[in-house]
Amino acid sequence: MPIDKLKNYIAGEWRESKTSDYLDVLNPTTDKAIARVPMSTSADVTAAVAAARGAFQEWRETPPTMRIQYLFRLKELMEQRFEDIARTITTENGKTIDEARGETRRTIENVEVATGITSLMMGTNLEDVARGIDEEIVRQPMGVFAVIAPYNFPAMVPWWFAPYAMATGNTYIVKPSEQVPLTQSTIFELVHELDLPPGVMNLVHGGREVVDALTGSPDIVGISSVTSTPVAKAIYTAATATGKRAQCQAGAKNFIVIMPDADIEKAIPGLLTSCYGCAGQRCLAGAVLIAVGSAHAALRDRFVEAARKIKVGDPLDESAQMGPVISKQHRDRVLRHIEQGVKDGATLLLDGRGVTVPGCEAGYFIGPTIFDNVTPEMAIARDEIFGPVIGILHVGSLEEAIGIIDANPYGNASSIFTASGGAAREFKHKVKCGNIGINVGVAAPMAFFPFGGRKDSFFGDLHGQGQDGVDFLTEKKVVITRW
Repeated sequence: MPIDKLKNYIAGEWRESKTSDYLDVLNPTTDKAIARVPMSTSADVTAAVAAARGAFQEWRETPPTMRIQYLFRLKELMEQRFEDIARTITTENGKTIDEARGETRRTIENVEVATGITSLMMGTNLEDVARGIDEEIVRQPMGVFAVIAPYNFPAMVPWWFAPYAMATGNTYIVKPSEQVPLTQSTIFELVHELDLPPGVMNLVHGGREVVDALTGSPDIVGISSVTSTPVAKAIYTAATATGKRAQCQAGAKNFIVIMPDADIEKAIPGLLTSCYGCAGQRCLAGAVLIAVGSAHAALRDRFVEAARKIKVGDPLDESAQMGPVISKQHRDRVLRHIEQGVKDGATLLLDGRGVTVPGCEAGYFIGPTIFDNVTPEMAIARDEIFGPVIGILHVGSLEEAIGIIDANPYGNASSIFTASGGAAREFKHKVKCGNIGINVGVAAPMAFFPFGGRKDSFFGDLHGQGQDGVDFLTEKKVVITRW
């Protein structure tokens, strides 16, 4: 049976790419092709940019109260197709259906928050800054923006940015990861039903050529991206070199501190979710557990016991707790990290290599993996693995733990489990990370808060979501008036 060749969505219609180069989209659970995605050309990007640029003036002059009506309708359509979106995420990404439903809900939440743009976009004013003179600030949309999205959250990440762009009066181009293009194609079927002015929202599939065309286009005023750190640096450099605004979320190595006074039994569910949710393929995943003092033995034994019980399986099976990683290449990369951990002398307490799932023998599965006796210098404690591989460090004090976290080049997220308000306050005050959890394993900001990140985990000034997202997408204009 032939599989579908995906199309781009430009100027309000589905268009075939000008390319002759297509890639198979593989289901990571079965290693079978489920679609073919075009490696679109710079000409496709030029067409999308022209459509977005052409739609901008009319769209920016549409009152925000009217713009958000499209978002209300989109939320309604997303709710109606909720399960379809979630199952598409699972099929092309491999995360469990429960995790995919959670992602779909977070996607819709961003649409909901953007419907409040009439408040979020308000300016400020002051009468009589001098005798007879008033001053005000107004926020204005800027033009064409674009997002370069990752594979790990096919639905949510583009919609950290897109609904705010629509609501503020900008026009937009979404470039999904070529590994997971079906989810955004499904969502753009709903966008098509909105009857937006042609060009307000556009979708261009592809790889490096599309990224280069977006970052290099003189008619795009801003780029958002979520990628690995080397790619984020390249995007940020290219985008800012052409005068664009850029917000580039990057890689992560997230540490979780467990204090001696922590309630280990209550902490375990949060630790498991943090470390093994989405098979460890998220930028907020816990990667290293730092046991302080006497917490080490109890944490080690209980965590290994609980992780051993995680059901790795077909992610569409409601009982599965962990699915495959995204690709054969990524699976092999994660396996090399495990081998390196063994070579470096860490103690392998739980080995996830060699896991097979009945009926899905060709899938890219790795089971929960745990190393003990890890030191900060080891690669498994230092480098981003982006898989279900956890290292346990044993330190003598909270101060030592914070020093290890801050010495790492990444600064996306970090959490502490403790019963001490003093320890919690010291941790959140000192740790140089953008997202902090207190007795929370996954420090994921709600849609009305910005998604933080520091050091090599973020390049830019303004983050996605919430008020930061609105600030990124608008220009403040100061008006001084005398009559």
